[in-house]
Order: sequence, then C-alpha cells, then structure tokens
Amino acid sequence: MTQQGFFDQADKTEDNTFSPLANRMRPRSLDEIRGQRHILGPGKPLTRMIEEDNLASLLLYGPPGTGKTTIAMVIAEVTRMEFEKLSAVSSGVKEVRDVAERAKDRLRFQNRRTILFIDEIHRFNKAQQDLLLPFVEQGTIILIGATTENPFFSVNKALLSRMKTMELEPLEKEEIRAILDRALMDDAYLSALPLQMEEEAMQYFVQIAGGDARSALGALESAVLSAPREAGKLSVTAAHAKEALQISSATYDKDGDAHYNTISAFIKSVRGSDPDAALYYLARMIQAGEDPLFIARRLIILAAEDIGLANPQALSLATATLTAIQHIGMPEGRIPLAECTVYLAASPKSNTAYLAINKALSFVRSHPMEDVPHYLRDSHYEGAKQKGYGKEYLYSHNFPMAVAPQGYLPERYREQVFYTPKTLGTEEELADYLRRAEEARERNRGEKA
Repeated sequence: MTQQGFFDQADKTEDNTFSPLANRMRPRSLDEIRGQRHILGPGKPLTRMIEEDNLASLLLYGPPGTGKTTIAMVIAEVTRMEFEKLSAVSSGVKEVRDVAERAKDRLRFQNRRTILFIDEIHRFNKAQQDLLLPFVEQGTIILIGATTENPFFSVNKALLSRMKTMELEPLEKEEIRAILDRALMDDAYLSALPLQMEEEAMQYFVQIAGGDARSALGALESAVLSAPREAGKLSVTAAHAKEALQISSATYDKDGDAHYNTISAFIKSVRGSDPDAALYYLARMIQAGEDPLFIARRLIILAAEDIGLANPQALSLATATLTAIQHIGMPEGRIPLAECTVYLAASPKSNTAYLAINKALSFVRSHPMEDVPHYLRDSHYEGAKQKGYGKEYLYSHNFPMAVAPQGYLPERYREQVFYTPKTLGTEEELADYLRRAEEARERNRGEKA
C-alpha cells in the first residue's frame, strides 16, 4: 500500500469504532509523537535527517508500542515519499522484489523515492535480508526496518552496516498519560461518550502499560467498552479496569531483549545470594508466560556452575525441579520453581568445578596428548596383559584411607593442578579430605618403599 493510500484508508476508518483506538490515535506529524526526544527533539539526529532531506536507511530498535511504525509513516508523510509496508512474518522474496520494481519505476518516471518499511525485520532469514542489500545500496528504496530484538544479534552485519540504527526507549509515564488524555479528548468515538473516568483508573492504565503506548490505549479502550452504565454515565473505576483487563502481562518478548535481560538478572540475583530479587525476576518470567522448563534448565546450570561443591544437594534439587515441572506443569509448577530459586540463592557459592573443567579443557587443547600410563589402561580384554596393561596398578582399597601411592596423570603432566577447592560449605569438607588423602598417599608411598 502506498503512503497516500495508507492515510486515505486511515481517514476512512477514523470514525469506525471497529478500528482499534491505537490505530485511530496514531500520530500524523512529528509534533504529535510522544517520547523518543533523544532522536526526534530539536537538532536531534532523525529530525535533522528529515529537515535536511538527507534520509538514510534506518533500523528502529525498541520495545513494542514505542512508535517504530508510526515514525516510519510520519517520515513518509513529511518527506512526501511513497510509503510501502511489508511484514517479515508474512512476506517473502517475491513481495520484496515487487516493491523494488515499483520503486524503480517510481524513481524513473516520477522522480519520487520510496520508503519500504519492514516490520519484524529480524524474522527475515539471511537470504531474504541479503536480497535487500542491492536495493539499499543503489538507493532504489529507503529501507526502514523495525525490530524488538537486538539488531546486532538478529540482523545481518552487511545489512546493518548500511543502515543507521536508532534505539527507541519505553515511554515515560507522563508521556503515556498525555497520550491517554488526548485519546479521551480527540478520539471521535471516546469523546462522544458520557464517560466518568476515575483518576485511579487512569493511573492504573499508565502503570500497566510499561512504557507501551499501544498497550495503554488498548487497556483504556477495553475498560471503556465494558464499563457499566450508572445514572446515564459510563463509569470507569480502578476496580472495574482491573476486572476488565484481568492482569497485564509484563512487557516481555520471549524472543527479544526482555527475555535475555530478565533471565540474566534472575541468574545474577541467585548467584549474588539475593532470594527476593531472584523471586521478583522469577515472577516476571512466570507472569509473562516464559517456558517453565527453560527456567528449570537454567536452575540446573546455576546449581552446577555457581553453587557447585559448596552444596552438591543444590544440583539434586534443581534436577528434581525440572522433573516436577514435567509432571505437574503450570501453574502449580511455580511452587517448585520458587523453592529451588530460594534454596539456590540461600546456598553457599562455589564455582571451582566450573573453573576446573575450563582449565582442564584449555590445557588439553594447548598441550600434546600424552599416552595413558600402562598401569591405568584397560586390562580386561584378551591380550591386554601381554602388553603389560594394568600390571603395576595399585588397588586403592588395599591401602590406608583407600589412597594408593601412585600417580594418575601422564608422567609429563604429573604436577599439573586443575581443581583448587574453596573452604566454604560442603566443599570445606572435601578440601579437608583431599589434604588428608595426599598426606596418606605420601605415608603409603614411604611404607611401600
């Protein structure tokens, strides 16, 4: 759909109550856009590009409802460029080529440039993203991509290098409130209703929006449409708003930054021994519909990597938590998730096993492979003993403390140390045992001699 065609359609649906409020209230000019003053304020980068008619291809990156689509449409309106829109979810190579052909013809015959807006551009695969490169390089189209994911992870570097990345921020509460107030006054449908809006209800809409203007407008509209009529008025109270909307899911894209940021904060809170913070991030993930098995798997990794030998029971509990989730599902699964989270956060911490295996792997990769000592080799098959395998092996249980006076590493690496225990929690007992075992090895070696 072209830029002019889009706004013609918007005009036709403005009084249509079936069009979502967020669509009816979409800004038509830069002045009407709330938020994003760091790129749209006076003298700011995007404003300068538009005012100087020096528009480059853009990648708008930010949470839902922060104005990515709106900004692209307003740019097209202000610059009088043609506006074409594709969704990466439903469009493919053919649609991109069709737009490019129209853009070529438009530029050749009308001397008019085309903005191609691609929503969810991160959902294009590498081949589809590569297809855009020549059209962007040749100036056939001005590409404006929108994504909720970090583009440095989800967009090809070649395409990313040809676009100016601008990060959008969640709207401030004051900006959300201004958008809601404008909707009540300016929307043809809402402004005609005999509304009695409680201030606490408005504050509730602002609170649950989480910086998402579309979510805020959707919440307002849902509450108004279901509001009870009292004495000729449609009464929207905070209680009614909460009942109408149930409970708002936290702003959380399970494929985007919020997913990674929240699980990162969760892991670091457990590692930092703060059960309250860990429970807070756990609740956010549960409320947002995160896969509970994903959370349980992260708890298993936490138990092994960060609690480790300071409390080996943590790994057992984490593994049991995964099994419990598989058997009982949600919402009851929140209980073992919380139990395991608190236990891990409240446990002493040791990452010595994690450090030890990393050190051993690094050593193996950087040093020649030495033969396994003959006395440690498998001697249970025919012909092994003829090769001398196992001949001088000392059976540990034949010695005090079950510690044989022999080495186990290849001779060349006999002095290499990978594991250094901490004196914390259960690991303090392990460290004490290893110390006594080494003393016993020396004594047994002397007695054998």
